[in-house]
Amino acid sequence: MQFTAAVTHEGGWYVARALEVEVTSQGRTVDEALENLREALELYFEDETMPEVVEPPIIATVQLSA
Repeated sequence: MQFTAAVTHEGGWYVARALEVEVTSQGRTVDEALENLREALELYFEDETMPEVVEPPIIATVQLSA
């Protein structure tokens, strides 16, 4: 099963969020954050039913005037 992750840099951490489910993790590097997210997703789905199909999220840019 493949999920989409958004990674942001917050303070000294990279935060990785799965966009299809409410699962988030962090790490000191992007790779570490993504690996930690993978582990968090595996733990999450130990208690939740894995969806048969995951519809990809719509990613869009929203611009605000200054």
